[in-house]
Amino acid sequence: MRFPAYALRPAISTLLLALSVVRSGADTYPRQPGVDAVHYAFKLQISDTSPEIAGEATVDFRFTQPGVTGVALDLVTAANGKGMTVRSVTTNGTAVRFSHAANVLRIELPHPSVPDQSQRFTISYAGVPAKGLRILKNKHGEWAAFSENWPDGARQWLPMIDHPYDKATSEFVITAPSAYQVVANGLLQSVIDRADGRRTTHWKQSVPIASWLNAVGIERFAVRYLGEVKGVPLSSWVAHQDDAAAAIYFEPARRALEFYSEHVGPYPYEKLANVAAAGLSGGTEHASAIFYGESGVKAAPATGLVAHEIAHQWFGDSVSEKDWDEVWLSEGFATYFTLLFMEHTEGREAFVTALRSNRTRALAAEKALPGIAIIHDNLADMSKVLSPLVYQKAGWVLHMLRGTIGTDAFWTGIREYYRRYRDGSATSDDVRRVMEDASKQDLKWFFDQWLRRPVSPSFEGSWHYDPAAKAIQIDLAQTQEGDAYRVSVDVGVTNAAGQPRLDRIEMNTKRASFTISADTEPAAVTLDPDTWLLADRMTFVKR
Repeated sequence: MRFPAYALRPAISTLLLALSVVRSGADTYPRQPGVDAVHYAFKLQISDTSPEIAGEATVDFRFTQPGVTGVALDLVTAANGKGMTVRSVTTNGTAVRFSHAANVLRIELPHPSVPDQSQRFTISYAGVPAKGLRILKNKHGEWAAFSENWPDGARQWLPMIDHPYDKATSEFVITAPSAYQVVANGLLQSVIDRADGRRTTHWKQSVPIASWLNAVGIERFAVRYLGEVKGVPLSSWVAHQDDAAAAIYFEPARRALEFYSEHVGPYPYEKLANVAAAGLSGGTEHASAIFYGESGVKAAPATGLVAHEIAHQWFGDSVSEKDWDEVWLSEGFATYFTLLFMEHTEGREAFVTALRSNRTRALAAEKALPGIAIIHDNLADMSKVLSPLVYQKAGWVLHMLRGTIGTDAFWTGIREYYRRYRDGSATSDDVRRVMEDASKQDLKWFFDQWLRRPVSPSFEGSWHYDPAAKAIQIDLAQTQEGDAYRVSVDVGVTNAAGQPRLDRIEMNTKRASFTISADTEPAAVTLDPDTWLLADRMTFVKR
C-alpha cells in the first residue's frame, strides 16, 4: 500500500500553523480551536484468520471559527508490521490533500473555513493494530476481538481526535465471520448475514462521547436481554461457556442503575450492556457497553466492580474531565459513588468500613508518590494518569465535601453538576462553583487544599476535664509539614452513662485550644468518631 502522490506535497506541512496548542497544566495534547468533530462512522472488516483490519472512517466536522485550513486526527502510522496505512482521503467523492506521519493524519480543507461550516471526510485505511484493538484467544481458547482504548489507544486503529476534550457521536459497522456476535456502543441498527459467510453488524451511538469510550467486542457470545430499568434496556454479553455464571455475576447492575438514576439523574445512554472481555482485567466503563475482565466472571455478585463501572456512566462518561490532569472527576467520583451505593444497600457500617479501607490506601499512595497531588503536573506521561490518589484519595475528598456542606446540599449539587454538564466536559472549578451555589458557601479553600496539596494533615492532641469550669479542655496540633489545613473536626463526647454527643471544632492554625462545656467528667472523648476526616495520623489522649 502506498501514499497517493498529493499526500507528500510540501504544502501540507503548513497545516501545522493552523493548529494552535492550548495547554492546561501539563496536559500537552494539541487542541484545535474552531474545529469540532461531530460524528464518526467506522466501517471495519475483521477476520479470524488475519490480524489485519480494513477500515473506512467517515468524519463529520463543524467549524466554529473562520480561516481554519486543516484538521488533524490521531492515527498511528505503520512501522515494523504494525500501525495503519491511509490509502485515501476524500470529501464528497473528491480526493483531498493529506499527510500521515508521526501518528497524526493531517487533512487540508479545500477552502478555509467559515463559521458554522460543516465538512465530511472519508478516510480509507488498513493495517495491524499494535494496541487499541486486541485480537486474541479468549480464556476458552476461542478467537475474539475487543477494543482497549483507555486512555489514548483509539488512535491505534481509529482515526479520531483522541482526547476527552472533544466529544462526538459515533457508529460502528463491523463485518466479521458469521460465527461471532458483535457488541458496541449505542443501539443495534441491523444484523445482515452475507452470502460469503460473514455477518455485518451495525451499532449507532447517538449521544456524544469521548474517543476512548468507543467500544467493540467480537466473540461467540451468550447474550441475555434482561428487560428495562427505568426505560433503559439492560443486557449481558459473555463467552457462551459462561452464561450461567454471568447471570449471578452481573446481578447488582439492576440495583445500581436504579440507585444512580434516582439519586443523580436520568441514565445518559440508550442501553446498558455488561460485557465480559478477553484480555482485560478489572473493568472499563465504555459508554453504554461496559467491559469486564473475563477471568473475573464467577457465580458470585461483583457488587463493587459493577457499581463502580456503572457509576462511571454518569461520571467520567457523560460528564468527562476536560483534561487528563483532572481525571479524579472520573475515578474519584466513581469510587465514592460506589460507596454511596453500598451505604444505600448495605448500611452505614459497611460504608464506613470501606471508607477506612480507602483511607489506608490513599495515605499509602501519598507516601509512595511524594510531592504528587490529586491534580498534578506530570500528566504529559500518560502512564501516570492513574493512581490511588485519583481513586481513593479523591473519593475521600468528595466524602469530606459532603461532611463540610451537609448531605442535602451535597446531593443538590451533584444533581445540578450532572444536569449542567451532561454529555459534555467539566473541570474541578466547575464542580466547585456548582457546590458553592448548592451550599451558599465559598469553597475555593476546600478544593485548593485537598486537590492540590500532596500530604494530608496529621494531628496530635490531648484533653482533660476541668470540674470547676465544667468544661473539656482540648489542645490540638497539626503536625504535617507546611501550612495548616482548614478543617472541621468532630469531637465525640461520651458521658458516664454511655450516652454520646457530638461537637464540632474549627481549626485553621497549626496549634489551637478549644473548650467544650460538660456538666460532668466524660467517660471518653474522641476525634472524628463518625469518619469524616482524611488524616494521616490522629493521636489524641487524656492528660
